[in-house]
Amino acid sequence: MKCFIEDEGRNPGTLFPDCLEAYIAEDNPVRVIDGFIDERDPSQLTFGGVEPQVTVRPAYHPATLLKLYVYGYLNRV
Repeated sequence: MKCFIEDEGRNPGTLFPDCLEAYIAEDNPVRVIDGFIDERDPSQLTFGGVEPQVTVRPAYHPATLLKLYVYGYLNRV
């Protein structure tokens, strides 16, 4: 069942010679954020809207939005 917008993945080729994964250093904090949030169940974090509603366009997955929010918070964006 396709409820959320699917990402393109991190390993396909882009306009640049390498994949996007190659541009992120191994010690970059974004890898910690990604791993930490992937281990959590969004429905257990008491966020509203985790269960998608039937709409014309699927929503972004709450875990993806949480990763962006935490990254922006840590970088004061």
